[in-house]
Amino acid sequence: MGSRKQQIAKIQSRYMEQYNEYIDQRKQKKKFLYRRLALFAAVVLITFGSLMVYHLNQRELYKQKQEEYNELEARLEQLKSEEKHLKEEVQLLNDTDYLLQIARKDYFFSEEGEIIFKIPDEKPSY
Repeated sequence: MGSRKQQIAKIQSRYMEQYNEYIDQRKQKKKFLYRRLALFAAVVLITFGSLMVYHLNQRELYKQKQEEYNELEARLEQLKSEEKHLKEEVQLLNDTDYLLQIARKDYFFSEEGEIIFKIPDEKPSY
């Protein structure tokens, strides 16, 4: 009994034809549903991946810009300090007494009857 296949005849009726069509339609709908879900999942994954890559690129760009900003801030402070020093020097250069002092010191200009002795700046060796 177990090795023999039993052949069952199908009833040919309008109801069975409609039922078989209904089952086939459900199978087709399931098949299309799985395809749509797979397509939707692929679109979601691609979108999510693209957004993730974009986000990581933006974070890296932000980090670079922040480092550049910090470097420029330090440079700005340095330039402000230099500007302040140069403004002070300009004010001193407008003073004639200061100019005469520089001329005497650097260019050995002397007043009448004055003798200038240049002493080396080297430290004596002991």
